[in-house]
Amino acid sequence: MMMNQSRYTGIAIMLHWVMAVLILVAWSIAIAIDDMPLSPARISWLSWHKWLGMTVFFLVIFRLLWRATHSAPPLAIAIPPWQEKVMKLTHLTLYLLMLAIPLVGWLMSSAKGYTVNYFGLFELPDLVDKDKEFGHLLKEIHEFLANGLMALVGLHVLAALKHQFIDKDGLLSRMSLCKSKKS
Repeated sequence: MMMNQSRYTGIAIMLHWVMAVLILVAWSIAIAIDDMPLSPARISWLSWHKWLGMTVFFLVIFRLLWRATHSAPPLAIAIPPWQEKVMKLTHLTLYLLMLAIPLVGWLMSSAKGYTVNYFGLFELPDLVDKDKEFGHLLKEIHEFLANGLMALVGLHVLAALKHQFIDKDGLLSRMSLCKSKKS
């Protein structure tokens, strides 16, 4: 049975979907170039990966500030307490990973001796001194966290699809790009 859900603000919805696309593209680029030999193409794609990652970092900070001043709409469906706890923990972990992954990537670039620039507009300060071994460790952490994020995104998508197609409770309409007609 379809229930009328309060929606997130337009800004929150836009941030959600733009960041989802940026994260998926940044992760896909990383996967695509992982085994690519050093070449101008690899460097170009790596630059795009970093630019998108830093954009996610800046947007998640804005998103957290937005969320601090604009609370989530009330959950107008009854879900078991364990599901609500899992939902809250998943969202918290998603936010932490969206902050941690670009930050670890920035640290990794600094440790490997590569200053991060943002679309050629400005350079970000190096966060640590050059240390290749530390850079390698940070690369492993960055990849582990990114793959963990993708697993959580998969769980998030599956939960949304379950609510949409199995429970038919209208939960997905809270974050839908299009306003649905009220039933």
